[in-house]
Amino acid sequence: MEKNHILIVEDDKEIRDGIEIYLKSQGYEVYKAADGVEGLEQIRSHEIHLAIVDVMMPRKDGIQMVMEMRKEYDFPVIMLSAKSEEVDKILGLNMGADDYVTKPFTPLELLARVNSHLRRYRHYLEKVEADTGSQEHIYRVGGLELNEEKVELRVDGNLVKLTPMEYKILLLLMKNPGRVYSADEIYERVWNEKAINSDTIMVHVRNIREKIELNPKKPNYLKVVWGVGYKIEKDA
Repeated sequence: MEKNHILIVEDDKEIRDGIEIYLKSQGYEVYKAADGVEGLEQIRSHEIHLAIVDVMMPRKDGIQMVMEMRKEYDFPVIMLSAKSEEVDKILGLNMGADDYVTKPFTPLELLARVNSHLRRYRHYLEKVEADTGSQEHIYRVGGLELNEEKVELRVDGNLVKLTPMEYKILLLLMKNPGRVYSADEIYERVWNEKAINSDTIMVHVRNIREKIELNPKKPNYLKVVWGVGYKIEKDA
């Protein structure tokens, strides 16, 4: 079985080398970089399946790096933040990260996140590559058209790029228009595990709105039912 390739982008050598030891012990192939500039060079030189990226780094920080790589690559990104403020976490996710871990963290916590995201990314790639020739599953709500066979979304006829997590959340909601899902329920259905970090759903929803709504502040499709959860408006 081919090894998964993980990139660690962290300016603290001790942390960088420590993460490498734990990942290699699990059979992963590891690449390392000390800042965002080196990180982008590694991504362009090697096939990467997941990146662990620190927020604060010299030359090019983690946010800038992820923004640039998201123009071409959609593999999962876990951000590392030394600060506990929500603004760092949300900013990181808005720029294209899939998850975050706050320092200090335990190696087991990070490994669990890595394993979980790689599992989902493999399933996503299998879905993209699978071409069964069967009838296409297309879900339409207003100007939204989500093609499950091709794993693509069109908004008013224009192709819109989603991250794997955004795609899975939108697919769940569009399959069941009008139904309200709590953040925990979305997390458990999309992540296929007990909800441990469901506040990230709010950030992914915000990102989806930026891509599908004419006015994200007054959404026509993806609505919040206050105190309950989220839904795709049935008659949008």
